[in-house]
Amino acid sequence: MSEKEFKRELGLIDAALLAASGMIGSGIFIVSADVARNVGSAGWLIVVWVIGGFMTLTAAVSYGELSGMYPKAGGQYVYLKEAYGRLVAFVYGWSLFTVIQTGTIAAVCVSFFKFLAYFFPIFSEDLVAFRIGESFKVSPAQLSSILLLFILTYLNTKGVKLGKIVQNIFTSTKLLSLLGLILFGFIYLKPEIWQANWSNPFHLQKLTKTGEFIQYADTPALWGAIASALVGTVISYDAWNNVTFVAGEIKNPKRNIGLSLLLGTAVVTFIYVTLNIMFTAVLPIEALGTPEKDRVGIAAAQAIFGASGTAVIAVLILIASFGCANGMILAGARVYYSMAKDGLFFKKTGDLNKNSVPEYALWFQFVVAVILSLSGRYGDLLDMISFVVVIFYVLTIAAIYILRKKEPTLDRPYKAWGYPVLPAIYIVMGLAFCVLLIIYKPTYTWPGLIIAGLGIPVYFLTTRNQKQ
Repeated sequence: MSEKEFKRELGLIDAALLAASGMIGSGIFIVSADVARNVGSAGWLIVVWVIGGFMTLTAAVSYGELSGMYPKAGGQYVYLKEAYGRLVAFVYGWSLFTVIQTGTIAAVCVSFFKFLAYFFPIFSEDLVAFRIGESFKVSPAQLSSILLLFILTYLNTKGVKLGKIVQNIFTSTKLLSLLGLILFGFIYLKPEIWQANWSNPFHLQKLTKTGEFIQYADTPALWGAIASALVGTVISYDAWNNVTFVAGEIKNPKRNIGLSLLLGTAVVTFIYVTLNIMFTAVLPIEALGTPEKDRVGIAAAQAIFGASGTAVIAVLILIASFGCANGMILAGARVYYSMAKDGLFFKKTGDLNKNSVPEYALWFQFVVAVILSLSGRYGDLLDMISFVVVIFYVLTIAAIYILRKKEPTLDRPYKAWGYPVLPAIYIVMGLAFCVLLIIYKPTYTWPGLIIAGLGIPVYFLTTRNQKQ
């Protein structure tokens, strides 16, 4: 086993940009269409994004305490291990490796080429690069995403400093671009559309893909609609915790991880909510819920910039996707490294190369992301895993209470804001979200539970020859 150590190359701003970058991909330009169809009004559209942002901020400031206690590579995996033991931590790492991290990386890389096709149609997702039989076909977008995956993985094997430079350039560019888009949207606000959207903003109703409004039958259906709308926002806000995975490479981690979580999630929450308010200033709610292929961002940009709006959003999504993919590739490998150190993953993933990065972990991650890219099922899997993602967030935040009892003397340079109230609010909201999905959208729950549950027998197979 290598005796090399991680190099602490990431400062506070680097870490904050990493937290923000993982959150902002192509989802924010697409998800609002599904949210609009579920809630059918401008007010509820914003409420759903605010709820998602509140949950994210609450979780982030709660994670600050845990990051100060355990400033180690692996982040959330480490917190779960310390609070609940190796089995729960392994199931989390397993879920991350099989779907959560790798599936998001695959989706973001394919998305990059979907939007590059606006300039170079040869990359279109509607074309077929090759097929095997009648059912298995691969588009140029999927095939090209493998090359992007390879390039980003290779760059990250060359050291965290190079990965940091790529990350900072692309994240800063996309944040400034998003702020510019929001500003132009409000400059070109259309009073008649704004008035129509906000004349009765909290009438919760279903909007069909053909632009018709349907009233929900009863109160339970209303709750089901809100839970369904939250699925997309939860995924869009997700990956803020990636910065905890690289704790071993952050300078002054006991201070900077917690602060970077707060800064990164606060900036993204502001951008997401403001961007959606801007959408309601330039698009009627019917148009928000019915754009071609759910591309709300393009519809809004066309309303602002005319025909050139498509190119504006395509460039913005290319920047966002590239930065998001790089950040997630960089961060995810650190979890598998920590698992290997505990004897719970392939042994070689616990080695650092000459550049002090877990090269084998990066390439194992690459292989699974490629498989998911070629499968074409990453989008469905990510929707289905949202239930499991929130369950692990709830478990991690509950770990604050457990560890205050279990490890009362451990140094806590940063304590969870609003403890015990704010963490409890998140736990209640997270559990309510999961219960509503179980009742009203079971297709979003059982596949994720199966994938996570498969980690249990794998854990026992992995550890059968180890002394516990």
